[in-house]
Amino acid sequence: MTDLFAADLPLDLPSPSRQRTLALTVLALLAFAGNSLLCRWALDGTDTDPASFTALRLFSGALVLALLVHRPGRSALASGNAVSGFALFAYAACFSYAYLGLSAGTGALLLFGAVQATMLAVGLARGTRWSLLQAVGLTLALSGLVGLLLPGLSAPPPLPAALMLLAGVAWGVYSLRGRGIADPTAATAGNFIRALPWALAACLLALPWLRMDAQGAALALLSGAVTSGAGYAVWYAALGGLSPQAAGSSQLAVPVITALAGLVLLDETIGLRLVLGSLAVLGGIALTLPWRPRRPA
Repeated sequence: MTDLFAADLPLDLPSPSRQRTLALTVLALLAFAGNSLLCRWALDGTDTDPASFTALRLFSGALVLALLVHRPGRSALASGNAVSGFALFAYAACFSYAYLGLSAGTGALLLFGAVQATMLAVGLARGTRWSLLQAVGLTLALSGLVGLLLPGLSAPPPLPAALMLLAGVAWGVYSLRGRGIADPTAATAGNFIRALPWALAACLLALPWLRMDAQGAALALLSGAVTSGAGYAVWYAALGGLSPQAAGSSQLAVPVITALAGLVLLDETIGLRLVLGSLAVLGGIALTLPWRPRRPA
C-alpha cells in the first residue's frame, strides 16, 4: 500500500534511475488495475464467491511476500501489526463483495477516489502543501475521471458502491499506518499473514454460500501472488524515485487502465469521450510529475 506522506524523496535522479522508476511505476499500476479485472472476471464469469476469492487471494499474496522477504532466523511476522492486518482484510473483503454489482471501471473509480480523498484529507490536515501546477494537474486528472466514467454510466447500485468506498478508505488507512516503515515489503508480508484469520472467519460465516471452480481459483491465486504480492513489492521499489505527490497522483491512472482493459475484454467500443477523458487524466498526472532537480545547498 502507498505511503503518500513519507518524507520527500530525492528527484535529482540520473536518467537510468528515471527510466527504472518509470518502468516500475507502470508495472505496479498495471498490477493494481489487474486486481480489479481479475476479481470482476472471477466473480462474474466463474462459479466463485467473494469470501473464497478473498481468502485465496490473501493466502497466495502472503505466501509470495513471505518468500520475497524470507531471511534465515527471521519470521515473516516480525514486521506489520494486527490493526494494519485487519485494515488489509477489510479492504480485500469489501473490494471482492463490491464487485458483485460493479463494473471493473466503476469499481476502480470509486476505490481510487476514496483512497485519494482519505489520504489527501489527512495530508492537508497534517500541513502538506501542493504547488499551483500540481493542484491544476490533480484537478484536471479528477475532472477527466468524472468525464470518463460517470456521465456515461448509470448510477451504481448503492450497496456495492458503498462497499467499494469502504474498501478505498481501508486502503487509505492501511497506507497511512505504514508511514515511515523502513521495510514496507516485509511489513506487508506480515500484514497479509495477519489478515488470513479474518479471511478464514469470513469464510466460516459465509459457509453455506461458499463455492469455487478451477478457473476462479486460478484467478484468485493470480490476483494474490502476482497483482497483489509481487505488485506491491514492485510499487515499493518504484517509490524510491517518486515524490509523495507523484506517487499518489500516478494512481489516478489505474481507473483509466482498468476501464480500457474492461472495454477490450468486454468487446465494447472506444468512443471519443473515453479518448478525451484518458488524455485529461494522463495529462493531469504529467503536471504533477515535474522531475525538478534539487537546488544546490
